[in-house]
Amino acid sequence: MSFLRAGGRAGSTDPQIAGFQIADLQTTKVPRVRRPRAGRRVNGLVCMLVCLLIAAGSAVPATAQQNRGKGKPAAKKPAPPKIRLPESVRRAPKSTMKVTGVGRSSRSEAQLMAAEIDRLIERALVQGGQLPNDMTDDSTFVRRVYLDVAGRIPTLQETQAFLDSDDPMKREDLIDQLLGSPDSVSHFYNVWADTLRIVDRPQPNIIGNPFSHYVKEAIRTNKPYDDWVYEMLTADGKSWTNPAVGYQLRDDGMALPYIDNTVRVFLGTQIGCAQCHDHPFADWTQYQFYELAAFTAGVRTRIQRGDPGFEKQNPAQKLINQAKNDFDKGRVPGYFQRLARANTYVVSEKPRKLRLPKDYAYTDAKPGEVVEPAVPWGEVPDSNQFKTPRQKFAAWLTSPENPQFSKMIANRLWRQFTGVGLVEPVDDFNDDNPPSNEALMEYLATAMVDTGFDMKQWMRGVLYSKTYQRESAVYDPTSDEPFLYAGPAIRRMSAEQVWDSMLTLAVVNPMPFQRPSAKDYAEVVDIDFSKITYQQLKQQSETFRDTYFAAGYNRSLNQHAYKGNVLCRASELPSPAPSQHFLRQFGQGDRETINGAELSATVPQILAMFNGPITHVMLEAGSSIVDNVSSERTVRDRIDAVFLSVLSRRPSSIDRGVASSELKREQTRPHVAFGNIIWALLNTREFMFIH
Repeated sequence: MSFLRAGGRAGSTDPQIAGFQIADLQTTKVPRVRRPRAGRRVNGLVCMLVCLLIAAGSAVPATAQQNRGKGKPAAKKPAPPKIRLPESVRRAPKSTMKVTGVGRSSRSEAQLMAAEIDRLIERALVQGGQLPNDMTDDSTFVRRVYLDVAGRIPTLQETQAFLDSDDPMKREDLIDQLLGSPDSVSHFYNVWADTLRIVDRPQPNIIGNPFSHYVKEAIRTNKPYDDWVYEMLTADGKSWTNPAVGYQLRDDGMALPYIDNTVRVFLGTQIGCAQCHDHPFADWTQYQFYELAAFTAGVRTRIQRGDPGFEKQNPAQKLINQAKNDFDKGRVPGYFQRLARANTYVVSEKPRKLRLPKDYAYTDAKPGEVVEPAVPWGEVPDSNQFKTPRQKFAAWLTSPENPQFSKMIANRLWRQFTGVGLVEPVDDFNDDNPPSNEALMEYLATAMVDTGFDMKQWMRGVLYSKTYQRESAVYDPTSDEPFLYAGPAIRRMSAEQVWDSMLTLAVVNPMPFQRPSAKDYAEVVDIDFSKITYQQLKQQSETFRDTYFAAGYNRSLNQHAYKGNVLCRASELPSPAPSQHFLRQFGQGDRETINGAELSATVPQILAMFNGPITHVMLEAGSSIVDNVSSERTVRDRIDAVFLSVLSRRPSSIDRGVASSELKREQTRPHVAFGNIIWALLNTREFMFIH
């Protein structure tokens, strides 16, 4: 695809950007748009960018306007560019993360799964009068699989190694490699963070960070999905001693929304409106909703009278009252209060009956009547009949005999790799919204159970398939026609994929730090109220202030920052990111709703790509792409390096011609020309979308 030949970076306020030194440009030039080849459209985002560049033409400095066409004074030899990137992101990464991947011995099972997927897809295509798309070329495949599994574009070296290989099994080898990589842990954490609504502070005094670490650990160790979900639904304790409780603390104080969210996330059924009345479009009744909610009615999230340290008064409040005498005007610091109160959140289960609301209006029961726990379909497994109600609920929900549990995770992951779920919306299974390919839905759910809920082995089968590796197809979500998967749907990168891909271009080490573990938090924040004294708590709170309380924690992050942006993968940054952060501008949700991320283009995104810090950082001296391009000896090789770095492909003859023209136009300043080419490629549809 041809690209915009941008003559310069309009709107830059930085007097000197090192490396390619784009800010050496003294005029603002309007880019020309090459007419796209037949069948290709210019990205709407780029079109809006062109408009902004045109509008910016009036802002050309007067001195520059006056000097146009005149001779320029002899330029002094420029000083060596100053390295302004943090040293931590310029060092080669030393990952110590051991990731459970996929075994060579089970490859044949994945190949058989892939073949059956292709058979079922191709049968549906024939019945629909369609043909499958051609297989992708290696350039398209390597970029797609890195984005889908590693959450980022490949590096220049990774792309070159794959394209230069003539190994007939190189695609399957790469899939296996990526499924066992730290990159995959980072990427799938982002996916689950959006689904589970992971936030660092679910409520002001809840420390949610250990739950983030727990989710990453479940992905890293490839914990069987049914075991993972069962743990989250039944965990007891504090968030740093048993971080799986973070799932229940996310909806602390909201017992009924907790059931609604749980059924929607893990069973793909939207029952929320049945909290207040019978579901108007499904078979769910309000009474059934309360029967299901009765399983978790006994969950407690606070320490209670009689617990260690809790006598006549809440021990946290007792210590806070004591602290008032030790601080000016009784203003107890926030770090002291938060540490004390966070230790009062302890998840446990005690017998408790659930009653219908006082305004219950149906004839099958009376208002205020006790509701006995019951499941809406199937049965609680026999092995759990004598366990607690919450354990019975978790056992029923995660049972291999519960078809909706396996269908939901299969549909969610299928959508992750193909862009369109067999059921859309992905969490709205109902009789009026059947799968677009019923046979494939049944097969994928059965395959999930057959693997023992091994998500990586299941994903391996999908990624091996021809269906996944075919050329992409256009999907119109407003169409009445079902999407038959002639190839994966073209889709826009998520906010996290854009951010992590930018870092891939900009820095050598995109993971200069990782989130603290649950153990790290426990060593700093855990309190035994039955033993701790006020002076001990005061000293411990100061350690908390300097490590994991907001100000101290942010100071530690900022040593890896460039212009206020911490250069680390999205999975390690605060969750969610601040409202003005690049991630939020590109659609990262506020984590208040399930899968709340947005993928539509907005004006703030244009401005961020137009002149944001993250686009500046990759043109700094010492950035990864600057070093890669500068290390090439010939102009042809440098052009190749730019295209392979940004788009994972070599330039076409048209691309090479335009790039060469730009270099000739700026022959006295090749660094400016290469910067223009890189910047233009970043603002193409080809970069922003997964093809």
